[in-house]
Amino acid sequence: MAQTSGSPDKAAGVPVRRRSLLASAALAAGPSFPVAACTHGPVDSGPERHALPRPGTVSRLVAVPERSRDVDWLRSALHVAVEIEFSTIPPYLCGWWSIENRKCDAARLIRRIISDEMYHLGIVCNLLVGVGGRPRILESAPVYPGPLPGGVHPGVNVYLSGLTTALVRDVMMAIEAPAAPLTDSSHDPLSIGRFYDELLKAFRTVAPELSADRQLRERIGDDTLRPVKTLADVERSIEIIQDQGEGTSASPADGLGDGHLAHYYAFAEIYHGRRLLEVGGRWQFTGAPVPFPDTRPMSMVPAGGWDRPPAGARQLLDDFDHTYTGVLEALDTAWAEGDPRSLRTAVRRMRRLETPAVGLMEMPVPGTKETYGPQFRPRGRPTRLHPSGASRPVL
Repeated sequence: MAQTSGSPDKAAGVPVRRRSLLASAALAAGPSFPVAACTHGPVDSGPERHALPRPGTVSRLVAVPERSRDVDWLRSALHVAVEIEFSTIPPYLCGWWSIENRKCDAARLIRRIISDEMYHLGIVCNLLVGVGGRPRILESAPVYPGPLPGGVHPGVNVYLSGLTTALVRDVMMAIEAPAAPLTDSSHDPLSIGRFYDELLKAFRTVAPELSADRQLRERIGDDTLRPVKTLADVERSIEIIQDQGEGTSASPADGLGDGHLAHYYAFAEIYHGRRLLEVGGRWQFTGAPVPFPDTRPMSMVPAGGWDRPPAGARQLLDDFDHTYTGVLEALDTAWAEGDPRSLRTAVRRMRRLETPAVGLMEMPVPGTKETYGPQFRPRGRPTRLHPSGASRPVL
């Protein structure tokens, strides 16, 4: 089996320098926008009629003064949060599936983070239905390669491939980057954590009545998803998402007392090949080795998907996309009806994605030393190429 392991292109202990997720979007925000500008259609207070956000929504939402934010603002922001949280799962899954030894340190770290992201998705879906919205995950499913949802951080291109140091650095770490990494002297007050700060401010200002109808309670990995009924519940839920992703302002740990590093620093350990240690009051990647794992050499999925794959690969791609579509449909049903059985169905179907995904990763792309991999394209969602080169769904 071909291997894609290798040494990181930066020495351990060198600071990690990534731009924050929302910095560019916020700098481009300009004057305040009315909340209605964040949607592409009339906004109705009912969950069925609320329009999906359009690209650039985050910059518009953050620019709206706190006093002008209302329940519609919360729904628009939470739609973006749902899309962002879901968009992380496919690239993380591809990296994890490509690892040959699932018992190695890197595999365990990524598997835990995938579970956390599924938990975060559940949290923001509960928050959205709590304020009268409805997640539409199938309709807004991300297309790869492409930017992060909502027009955030235009410098990040999220793509699907097997685990490489480039994927860890340019996708995984870039998505999770905190405003001011403890391993870096840079400071940027805006990050995905800032977006959640703005959400929390709006919840405190608007003080919406939170309905438990259609919210779900379910065990997800090591966490338990619970209905969000009070402002204290909202505060705790947002704190969990921030701490698990970015860490606290004083520690790279997730702040939950479970001994886990926040996602950004866990990915950075894989990238640098060393554990993170505090030495002389500074955090550095100088600890025990974290060997980069041997992986299946899944190629980067091209814009528009694989071009004329052989029959065997085509069958696996169709099987994968059929099951993936079922995952999205079950997730939509779960929060449209408040049905925990549909959520469990989605989880079971997601586990079934691994077999065709690994099968594709064992199948060489003709003329290369790399292999195929899943495209994560819902059935019935044809794509076309935009001038940017990224594919977009035709709705």
